[in-house]
Formats: sequence, structure tokens, C-alpha cells
Amino acid sequence: MLSIGPLVSAPGPRDGGTMNVLWIFAHPEPRSLGGSLRDEGVRTLRAQGANVRESDLYAMKWKPVVDADDFGRAASADRLIVGSTSKDAFRTGELGEDIRAEHEKLAWADTVIFQFPLWWYGMPAILKGWFDRVFVKGFAYGVQRPDGRTARYGEGALAGKRAMVVLTAGAPEATIGPRGVNGEIGDLLFPLQHGTLWYAGMSVLPPLTICGADRVSPARYEAAAESLRERLRTLSTQDPIPFRRQNGGDYDGDLVLREDLAPGRSGIGVHLIG
Repeated sequence: MLSIGPLVSAPGPRDGGTMNVLWIFAHPEPRSLGGSLRDEGVRTLRAQGANVRESDLYAMKWKPVVDADDFGRAASADRLIVGSTSKDAFRTGELGEDIRAEHEKLAWADTVIFQFPLWWYGMPAILKGWFDRVFVKGFAYGVQRPDGRTARYGEGALAGKRAMVVLTAGAPEATIGPRGVNGEIGDLLFPLQHGTLWYAGMSVLPPLTICGADRVSPARYEAAAESLRERLRTLSTQDPIPFRRQNGGDYDGDLVLREDLAPGRSGIGVHLIG
């Protein structure tokens, strides 16, 4: 069976080691607000003594589309079944070189920053394609515990790593909230934060959202940069979002939340403790 432990055994920031941060950046314009904040964030981390590596997806001309070329000889069958084929290619070392390079970065990192602009209520296609191609079966999902249960939602090969979203949005701040027309940011990011990062085992820190990104004055930029610097100063000690663990006893055999937890409620919020 595949191991459910973290991909790396090197000491992380919580046990005295130097923090290793991978910054995934998905914006086509390096001179944008997002690009400036990325530069500020990387400078801040390095000034704190952290090791930083980057994946600038547009600069890398990252291929966002999954196809048979990703899987080498594992894709030789007439029909491409992405899940099982990607698992075979991962286990035999036949994944594409660009995918393997991202796996190596993730293995090295104890913390991953995902930075992108909010486009049509989600991430840019190039970042979605990064997840589609990099989070393959056997690496980020489809991992089993020693008891045979599937290790996900708080367990898995990426357990022990921390993740944080840095988001820029053109919408005014008042419109992104519990009663704002654009919806609450935790709901908008639930598919990424819970359904992808937490699913793969990563502890997810609360996101940093910079609103009004198209209309930022120098004063507002400095406030945004300071908000980012403050979050990065406490990156290794912040409390993660308290998502429920799949195998922690809160869900029944059908993976439905027990009736005695969050009684009378439904929706995204019931998957948070408290």
C-alpha cells in the first residue's frame, strides 16, 4: 500500500527547521497588483530566513491540459482512463518532466502559497490545469491507510504541509461577505480549500483577500502589502481552518455528517468544527 505520511521527513518550521515555502503564482502580468504582492511576499519570507522556490505558471508557459503525453508508456492502452493511468505513471516514474518537477518542489516544501486573481468565481484556467496535472492519483489522492480506508480530508501524502491562498479580486470588499452579492469568500474558495487542499491532507490557513484590485491607490497598496507581510510573519504559527477530518469519527459509513453534529443545519458550514 502507498504510504500516508508526508512526502518529506526534513524538519519543518514547527520543529526548529528552516521554513521551505513554495509560491505558486498564476497571473499573466508581473507588473500587476498581484505581481507586486508576490515580489513583496517573497522578499518578506527571505528576509525572515525562509527558503523560497517559485512556480510562476504563466512565465513557465505551463501546459494546463491533461492528455496522454503526460503519462508516457502508461498511456499506451486504447482508452485513456486518467485516474488509473496517472497512478501507474506516477509509480513507475513515467510522468511528464514538468509534472515531476512540480512534485519535487512540493516534496521539498513544508508550506505552499497559492496566489491568483479571482476570475469568474474561481482560479485562472492555468492554475486549475496545474492541479489537474500535478495532483495525480497516488500522489495527492487515491492513497490508502494501513487499515485499508482511503486517506483524504486531513490525511494523505500531503499531510503535514500547510497551504494558504493569496487572492486578489476586483470586487469591492463589501460585496464579498455573508450578505454581499458576490458571496462569502470562504464559500467561493471551498472547492479549492476543502475539496482540493484539505482533501489531499494539507492544513489550510485562512486566505488573504485583497479586494478592489483594479483601483488601488499607493496608500491602499501599502496597507495590502502590510497585511501580506503580517500573514507571512506568522505563517508557521497561524491556526488552520478547522475542517472536519473524514476519518475522525464525525462522518458515518456513507461519509455523511452524523445527525448529532450541527443538527438542523446543512451546506458548507457543517464541515467546519464549531
